[in-house]
Amino acid sequence: MQPYHVQPVTELSEEERACIADQFYEEIVPKLKKMHARIGTLSCAFAGEAFETWMILFREAGEGFDIVDFEYDPDARSLNLDL
Repeated sequence: MQPYHVQPVTELSEEERACIADQFYEEIVPKLKKMHARIGTLSCAFAGEAFETWMILFREAGEGFDIVDFEYDPDARSLNLDL
């Protein structure tokens, strides 16, 4: 008998994108502002274990940040942004 392999989910639903975005703006943006970030890519692990293989691409926009895109990366690693 061959082992059963689950295919990774390589698409986010609109609901999942909204959930990640809410947490990004609430929890991550204040940290990015303290770090004077302008553009970058971060693991979405901050939104929960289910999203640790997703990356969020962002850029500075006025006083805040815009989410440019989400990207699936099975090798994604989280970064501790606690200052």
